[in-house]
Amino acid sequence: MLRLLSAVIALLAPWGPAEAQQLRDLFRKVSPSVVVVRTLERELAPEPSRGLVNIPGLGSGVLISADGKVLTAAHVIQVAERVGVKFKDGKVYPAHVVGSSARADVALVQLDRLPTSVSPAPLADSDSLQVGDEVVVIGAPYGFGHSLTVGHVSGKLMIEGLVSGVPMEVIQTDAAINVGNSGGPMFNLEGEVVGIVSSILTQSGGFEGVGFAVPTNVARKVLLTGGSFWSGMDGFLLQDSLAQVFNLPQRAGVLVQQVAAGSPAAALGLRAGTWRATIGGEQLLLGGDIILSVAGIEIKPKGASLDDMRNLLGKLRPGDSVKVRVLRGGKVVLLTAVKPGR
Repeated sequence: MLRLLSAVIALLAPWGPAEAQQLRDLFRKVSPSVVVVRTLERELAPEPSRGLVNIPGLGSGVLISADGKVLTAAHVIQVAERVGVKFKDGKVYPAHVVGSSARADVALVQLDRLPTSVSPAPLADSDSLQVGDEVVVIGAPYGFGHSLTVGHVSGKLMIEGLVSGVPMEVIQTDAAINVGNSGGPMFNLEGEVVGIVSSILTQSGGFEGVGFAVPTNVARKVLLTGGSFWSGMDGFLLQDSLAQVFNLPQRAGVLVQQVAAGSPAAALGLRAGTWRATIGGEQLLLGGDIILSVAGIEIKPKGASLDDMRNLLGKLRPGDSVKVRVLRGGKVVLLTAVKPGR
């Protein structure tokens, strides 16, 4: 029995170093495309008397094109007033958001200035992923840039509803994911991006073996096919009993939580929440506008109309105007903005 066990160990032993070498080669190959995304946003202070304060943010991302496009998570940049992209050499380049989908939790950032040399990562056909496939996540957990973790595809889960007409799927993985990994790339062993890290399920606040990424096919269809749009606003969908509590004149509306300075939402004149409250178990910022319709499309329960709005806004050209109806101080107000050129 001992000789048999020794023989088995001898047969299996070469696979360890070979796999380690493969991971080293993979890391060297893809690491130049992985970035740290640093943001600055204005947020209501815990003590209302202090007003708005600057809050630094941290996430990860991946360069996907030679002209400086970076994929990341929507929640990393959604209300960012400044965005900086840090490469492996430590240099930080200013950038701006060109598109995001809060429902899919993916966003597209454009570098304002390119490094002297770029090494974009290719996007894979994420539909080819199978449960059990080995995957690699590279990002900046807790700010530790270019940190690598390895795991497997634990599941491929379908989420109810569509995002921009695309069935919403997420990749479940046991590769370690923590704060700062959001927006970072998930690679297959060929060095192709198969997903963008989104979230974890946790009781402790740290990683507990269940993480999720948005497949690249979803990100591609939502952000890279057709028009991209970024509102610069964070909102909360009011529906059912909450719609009645806020005395909405319709079945649903979006309560504005935060608005980034210089964003389309700010140009429109949307007002953000100004004081904190807990209603129905939800932590909300109250006092801001409640969006009722965008370009004639009414907000509906379960976000059924949000994709239609995003698609319409993504097709706007410089000079086009958009009208938004909001409930402000108990009165319906019509806001109008013109899309600027960039």
